[in-house]
Amino acid sequence: MREHSLDVTPAERWGEGLVAVEAARPIELDVRLESVHEGILVSGTIETVYEGECSRCLLAIAQPVEVEIQELFTYPGQETSDFEVQDDHVDLETLVRDAIVLSLPFQPVCQPDCPGLDPATGERLAERPGTEPRAPIDPRWGALKEFTDEGSEA
Repeated sequence: MREHSLDVTPAERWGEGLVAVEAARPIELDVRLESVHEGILVSGTIETVYEGECSRCLLAIAQPVEVEIQELFTYPGQETSDFEVQDDHVDLETLVRDAIVLSLPFQPVCQPDCPGLDPATGERLAERPGTEPRAPIDPRWGALKEFTDEGSEA
């Protein structure tokens, strides 16, 4: 068994959509390599930071991401596997990239209760506390609004 702590930087951007791990962003790996009968068992944790935009208010965000991995790298010549030991080495790049990209949020938010943008003005609702977004009135019912406005003034 061997344990390694590595700091690596990807050569390209990992991820698509609203958030991604940018190129040259440090990635911390703490891995344990164990020799087993079928091959080499790799387990550990990955820590980095993703950057992008909030899906509700479009504010720039940067959040930490931590992923646990465990994968068996089989020896060549045995069953077909996604990961194989090659020349007594294991290539962790594909494993690390896939684990990070799959852990990125599909709809990231700057805060869990982010109210988003006002559909009429496009302003961030979080910057205007106490104001509720008004639902647009269906134009077919617009004539009835006159009756409610007159009734509330009396």
